[in-house]
Amino acid sequence: MSITAAMVKELREITGAGMMECKKALVETDGNIEQAIENMRKSGAAKAAKKSGRVAADGIIKIATSDDNKTAILVEVNCETDFVAKDENFLSFAETVVQVALANNVESPEEIAALDVNGQSVEEIRTSLVAKIGENVQIRRAKIISAAEGLVGSYLHGKNIGVVVATIGASDDLIKDLAMHIAAANPDFVGESNVPQSVLDKEKEILIAQAADSGKPAEIIEKMVGGRIRKYLAEITLKGQNFVKDPEMTVEKLLNSNNADVIEFVRFEVGEGIEKKEDNFVEEVMAQARGN
Repeated sequence: MSITAAMVKELREITGAGMMECKKALVETDGNIEQAIENMRKSGAAKAAKKSGRVAADGIIKIATSDDNKTAILVEVNCETDFVAKDENFLSFAETVVQVALANNVESPEEIAALDVNGQSVEEIRTSLVAKIGENVQIRRAKIISAAEGLVGSYLHGKNIGVVVATIGASDDLIKDLAMHIAAANPDFVGESNVPQSVLDKEKEILIAQAADSGKPAEIIEKMVGGRIRKYLAEITLKGQNFVKDPEMTVEKLLNSNNADVIEFVRFEVGEGIEKKEDNFVEEVMAQARGN
């Protein structure tokens, strides 16, 4: 039986599955839509399991904040493509994840996956979503930030970068400015006291090795390394960085002028640290032509 575009469209509307999956199901059942639906439902979990091994390096950052602005959670939910990252079903799942995680004060992806949502676990909802949209979907990470004696604030840059910052004595406007600065400047630590000694020792070792090639006396090298370490600390710490909205002052000076302080912060960027596969469409077409 000839499989028409109208038949594929109808099956897609019923199942929410991808076009190629629908066409394949119809071919296997010789155009029997009812049988194709049944077969797709039976194989849904298997399809989801197969897709779980594929690289999910796109996605979205979501933030939820408690009513008293004392606690906030930052969550990264991944998928494979930007197209799915804009899909309503994916976005709805991400919103469910961040809200249920905040409500239960849970930040481990494994614990979030086990949470109940209207009689279903988050993992069951995820598995169904994978079968429906045809891409791997993963809760990659989550982080809860609290400010018992102050307030938390956040900033989302599109869907790709999210920041939550916990402060003491900061106004809403200052908190927003700090979060935006962190999104733009990407510091590693709040201040110098937060930088592990191991990080400083490693950087100092590198700088000494570089300076040694200059042939300068040891006391000059020591001064050179000391200056470069101070510059390095200014680059990697929030308080040491120049404030993006006013580069003439550091963030530390900004905080001091407002009698405020930053307790901690977290910054997520979609896909950071994930090695994303680069598609070679020429090889892909050739493989299909060869029947691979």
